[in-house]
Amino acid sequence: MSGAANEAGIARRPPRRATSRTRRAVPALVIGPALLGGALLVLPLIALLSRMNWSELPATLAAPETGSALLLSLGTAGAAALCCVALGVPLAVVLSRARGWWAVLLRGIVTLPLVLPPLVGGLALLSLLGRGGVLGDALADAGIRIPFTTAAVVIAQTFVSLPFLVISVESALRTLTPAFADAAATLGATPAATLFRVTLPLIRTGLTAGVVLCFTRALGEFGATALFAGNAGGTTRTIPLAIYTAFNGAGVSQDTALALSLILIAIALAALFVVQGRASARTM
Repeated sequence: MSGAANEAGIARRPPRRATSRTRRAVPALVIGPALLGGALLVLPLIALLSRMNWSELPATLAAPETGSALLLSLGTAGAAALCCVALGVPLAVVLSRARGWWAVLLRGIVTLPLVLPPLVGGLALLSLLGRGGVLGDALADAGIRIPFTTAAVVIAQTFVSLPFLVISVESALRTLTPAFADAAATLGATPAATLFRVTLPLIRTGLTAGVVLCFTRALGEFGATALFAGNAGGTTRTIPLAIYTAFNGAGVSQDTALALSLILIAIALAALFVVQGRASARTM
């Protein structure tokens, strides 16, 4: 009997909880593909940096065409980020409180530019605001010309980067406990006051991440800008377009293209550090 009882006890005994080391162990099967994936991401960047003429880098960065593309890119990307905040935060608030089938539809529309080829986005903007477009002729009659101007660069950058802000802010809003807004409402705060004084300060981490991501995305935008705004030096030639121009022999040296690529890499890395640092601080 005692032997049977011991066997039954052993059978009923729950399995030992896996140790943290066991849970974190990496299966040998994935190590090879993981190394190949990491190499695919890192080696092209190392190869690009190896082609840099580091001794000539200061002079290249000081060249007029480099400064023109850099200043234009920073200015238009900053303007696009501001437009994303002005339009994206209200859109994220509506989206976070939406329910039902129309919420799914609205979320699909908001995220569409993420999967849409950029050239298609540029063509869509031309169809709306260009000559013969839905609004283009009416704007032209009013003396307003948008395509192939600096304003077109900002609109194209806003179009492709807006989803990054909306998704970040909406995600932060959905994880926010409603108790704070309820408390503000019971104290007599209006919905607008609650939004600006309670809700947005509480989600500042997600909002900052969204702004950084959409600024970085706007800075690297190429396809929609090329089709909707063109490639005019000093007016619409942003950093990506200057890089493209260099490799098509249109008056910009490849050293300039490499220097501009280095700038984009540095800005992208800085943006990732900001986003990851704030995310780590929020989880601590």
